[in-house]
Amino acid sequence: MQHPSLPLGRHYDIDGRRLMLHRSGNGGPTAVFLAGSGLMSLDYLNIHHRVAELTGSVLYDRAGNGWSDPAELPRTAAEVTDELQTLLRTAAVPGPYLLVGHSLGGAYARHYARRFPGEVAGLLLLDPFHEDLVVRAPLAARERLNRMLEDMRDQELVELTQEQIQQSRVQMAPHFAAWPEPVRKPLIERHLATWRVASQENQNLYDKVADEFRRAPDTPDVPLIVLSAMGHDATQAHLWPEELLREINESKLALHAELAAETPRGEHRILDDAGHGWLHEERPDGVLQAVNDLLRRQSSAR
Repeated sequence: MQHPSLPLGRHYDIDGRRLMLHRSGNGGPTAVFLAGSGLMSLDYLNIHHRVAELTGSVLYDRAGNGWSDPAELPRTAAEVTDELQTLLRTAAVPGPYLLVGHSLGGAYARHYARRFPGEVAGLLLLDPFHEDLVVRAPLAARERLNRMLEDMRDQELVELTQEQIQQSRVQMAPHFAAWPEPVRKPLIERHLATWRVASQENQNLYDKVADEFRRAPDTPDVPLIVLSAMGHDATQAHLWPEELLREINESKLALHAELAAETPRGEHRILDDAGHGWLHEERPDGVLQAVNDLLRRQSSAR
């Protein structure tokens, strides 16, 4: 597959695949961003630049996404975390790492820390996916969720028409207006070229991957902050009926509190004015404050 040229970063050869990694800043521990499903490395570029004023910061695309080579999707959490470990070593990114994981990337960050605890200095989980979100929902909500998830899995991903692509391009432009000009157009075009990835990556999320997360070792005793986004999210509002979304969010809040309690140095913070998909853009101050706090706690623990 022919890749468009990278607007930033470079490719590293990992087990026969080229993976994109971009780094900025100096110092440690190095912040490593793990993108949510449907997003990619450069969606976090603005917050990455601000984190890089505090410490070293890394963006990357896991295989099958963004500017990295394709992979057969879905994948296991072990594959994703093994790949990240190899990439960081190959790119000579010094550890230990402050893993900043968003949504599904938050679950992968937590899994990385549980598998490789000696490599992780702290965890910042941005409205993370939790493996028990469906099974812990109230019974009526659980049944509706399962039906809707099955419908999504069975939905055929048809080719977009040129008219639909152009409409999407126009709709995305205002959102990405805050990105640097050299990145803006390539990022929009990459989203249009890889729009199927989120659905493909999520195919086994609530069965095989969820079971992987449940069987993992305990979360290590590292500084940990969980940010819950409880504000309006346009994508979620489109996908889920209002009543069901309210029940999902109530379950999510309880699960996030439990995540924070997995380590003695865990903390749960709620952002009432940010949505799930773009909390790092809607509340960058909240993300930066959490990064600052984790860096201070890690430093004081030395």
